[in-house]
Amino acid sequence: MALVALAKKGNFFHVYDFRVKQGTADEFIRLFDEFDYSDDNPMHKSTAQAKDGVLCQDTEDPEHFYLIGEWRDIVEHAAIRKVLAEEIKPQFVSLIEGGKFVPTYAEIVSSTPQEFLDRASGDA
Repeated sequence: MALVALAKKGNFFHVYDFRVKQGTADEFIRLFDEFDYSDDNPMHKSTAQAKDGVLCQDTEDPEHFYLIGEWRDIVEHAAIRKVLAEEIKPQFVSLIEGGKFVPTYAEIVSSTPQEFLDRASGDA
Protein backbone atom coordinates (compact mmCIF):
# COMPACT_ATOMS: atom_id res chain seq x y z
CA MET A 1 0.00 0.00 0.00
CA ALA A 2 1.45 3.34 -1.04
CA LEU A 3 1.88 5.98 1.63
CA VAL A 4 0.54 9.47 0.95
CA ALA A 5 1.39 12.74 2.63
CA LEU A 6 -1.16 14.03 5.10
CA ALA A 7 -1.30 17.33 3.22
CA LYS A 8 0.18 19.16 0.25
CA LYS A 9 2.78 21.89 0.60
CA GLY A 10 1.25 25.27 -0.24
CA ASN A 11 -2.24 24.31 0.94
CA PHE A 12 -3.70 25.31 4.29
CA PHE A 13 -5.13 23.58 7.31
CA HIS A 14 -8.00 25.00 9.25
CA VAL A 15 -7.74 23.94 12.88
CA TYR A 16 -10.68 24.40 15.19
CA ASP A 17 -9.81 23.80 18.85
CA PHE A 18 -12.90 23.94 21.06
CA ARG A 19 -14.82 22.47 23.95
CA VAL A 20 -18.44 21.43 24.11
CA LYS A 21 -20.73 21.92 27.08
CA GLN A 22 -20.37 19.36 29.85
CA GLY A 23 -22.15 16.08 29.06
CA THR A 24 -22.97 16.96 25.43
CA ALA A 25 -20.09 15.26 23.57
CA ASP A 26 -22.18 12.42 22.11
CA GLU A 27 -24.99 14.77 21.08
CA PHE A 28 -22.44 17.15 19.56
CA ILE A 29 -20.92 14.35 17.44
CA ARG A 30 -24.37 13.23 16.30
CA LEU A 31 -25.44 16.77 15.32
CA PHE A 32 -22.09 17.50 13.70
CA ASP A 33 -22.24 14.35 11.57
CA GLU A 34 -25.87 14.98 10.68
CA PHE A 35 -25.01 18.44 9.32
CA ASP A 36 -21.57 17.64 7.92
CA TYR A 37 -22.79 14.78 5.74
CA SER A 38 -25.93 16.58 4.59
CA ASP A 39 -26.54 18.43 1.35
CA ASP A 40 -26.85 21.61 3.45
CA ASN A 41 -23.09 21.82 4.08
CA PRO A 42 -21.60 24.33 1.61
CA MET A 43 -18.02 23.39 2.59
CA HIS A 44 -18.29 20.13 0.66
CA LYS A 45 -19.42 21.95 -2.49
CA SER A 46 -16.29 24.10 -2.76
CA THR A 47 -13.51 23.23 -5.18
CA ALA A 48 -11.13 25.01 -2.77
CA GLN A 49 -11.47 22.09 -0.34
CA ALA A 50 -8.46 19.81 -0.89
CA LYS A 51 -9.38 17.05 1.58
CA ASP A 52 -12.41 16.55 3.72
CA GLY A 53 -11.99 17.49 7.35
CA VAL A 54 -11.81 15.20 10.34
CA LEU A 55 -13.36 15.71 13.76
CA CYS A 56 -11.07 14.53 16.56
CA GLN A 57 -11.97 14.02 20.21
CA ASP A 58 -9.31 14.42 22.89
CA THR A 59 -8.55 11.03 24.46
CA GLU A 60 -8.06 12.62 27.90
CA ASP A 61 -10.98 15.08 27.83
CA PRO A 62 -14.19 13.97 26.02
CA GLU A 63 -15.52 17.55 25.84
CA HIS A 64 -12.42 18.78 23.94
CA PHE A 65 -12.43 18.54 20.14
CA TYR A 66 -10.39 19.49 17.09
CA LEU A 67 -11.71 19.86 13.55
CA ILE A 68 -8.97 19.80 10.93
CA GLY A 69 -9.28 20.08 7.16
CA GLU A 70 -7.11 20.91 4.17
CA TRP A 71 -7.97 23.75 1.79
CA ARG A 72 -6.29 25.30 -1.22
CA ASP A 73 -7.77 28.73 -0.45
CA ILE A 74 -8.40 30.00 3.09
CA VAL A 75 -10.13 33.16 1.84
CA GLU A 76 -12.85 30.99 0.34
CA HIS A 77 -13.02 28.85 3.49
CA ALA A 78 -13.47 32.00 5.61
CA ALA A 79 -16.23 33.28 3.31
CA ILE A 80 -18.14 29.99 3.51
CA ARG A 81 -17.61 29.86 7.29
CA LYS A 82 -19.19 33.32 7.52
CA VAL A 83 -22.29 32.06 5.66
CA LEU A 84 -22.46 29.10 8.04
CA ALA A 85 -22.20 31.35 11.10
CA GLU A 86 -24.56 34.11 9.97
CA GLU A 87 -27.13 32.36 7.76
CA ILE A 88 -27.18 28.57 8.13
CA LYS A 89 -26.35 28.36 11.87
CA PRO A 90 -25.89 24.60 12.25
CA GLN A 91 -27.42 23.22 15.44
CA PHE A 92 -24.16 21.62 16.65
CA VAL A 93 -22.63 25.07 17.21
CA SER A 94 -25.09 25.69 20.07
CA LEU A 95 -23.30 22.97 22.07
CA ILE A 96 -19.88 24.63 21.82
CA GLU A 97 -18.74 26.42 24.97
CA GLY A 98 -18.90 30.15 24.36
CA GLY A 99 -20.50 29.56 20.94
CA LYS A 100 -17.17 30.44 19.27
CA PHE A 101 -16.41 28.25 16.26
CA VAL A 102 -13.53 30.02 14.50
CA PRO A 103 -10.43 28.25 13.17
CA THR A 104 -6.78 29.03 13.21
CA TYR A 105 -5.31 28.81 9.70
CA ALA A 106 -1.90 27.29 9.07
CA GLU A 107 0.00 27.13 5.78
CA ILE A 108 1.54 23.76 5.00
CA VAL A 109 5.21 24.64 4.48
CA SER A 110 6.71 21.15 4.34
CA SER A 111 5.25 17.90 3.13
CA THR A 112 7.07 14.64 2.37
CA PRO A 113 7.67 14.28 -1.38
CA GLN A 114 5.88 11.30 -2.92
CA GLU A 115 9.11 9.60 -4.02
CA PHE A 116 10.22 9.34 -0.36
CA LEU A 117 6.84 7.94 0.65
CA ASP A 118 6.98 5.43 -2.20
CA ARG A 119 10.43 4.31 -1.09
CA ALA A 120 9.29 3.93 2.53
CA SER A 121 6.35 1.76 1.50
CA GLY A 122 8.45 -0.36 -0.87
CA ASP A 123 6.61 0.84 -4.00
CA ALA A 124 9.66 2.45 -5.58
